[in-house]
Amino acid sequence: MGGLVSLYAAHAFWIWVALAAVILAAEVATGSGWLLWPTACAAVVALLTLVTDNAALEIGAFAVLTIVTTLAARRFWPRRPASEGDINDNVGRLVGQQGRAAAVFIDGQGRVTIDGKEWAADLEGGDSLAPGAEVEVIGLSGASRLRVRASR
Repeated sequence: MGGLVSLYAAHAFWIWVALAAVILAAEVATGSGWLLWPTACAAVVALLTLVTDNAALEIGAFAVLTIVTTLAARRFWPRRPASEGDINDNVGRLVGQQGRAAAVFIDGQGRVTIDGKEWAADLEGGDSLAPGAEVEVIGLSGASRLRVRASR
């Protein structure tokens, strides 16, 4: 235990900088935005070690700063609207879009064209549908299969 205390006493600044770097790496890996606050707090405490030699004060300052900044961010950070989808989800973004049947739907299964791209689709109600008929995407069936209904 004495070795850790002497290591901390000799290199406190670099230990806090390393902690900030590790937390920042975790933030980059997850992209949550919430680990930015502990990263900044660790950097502030690294600067604090330049003016104090009190490890308990430094650890306490990190804890308090992290809690305060995280709660403040939670209150003031803009929330993402629930209706906003993932821009990388090229199938999920099609829900609500209009398209046309690319071929005859048989037993509720066929293909539709939306924005120039053809997709496998299941027709609501399992009916038949003529080529060129207008459809609306109402959901997903699996990873890349659309659920559609005939437009009214």
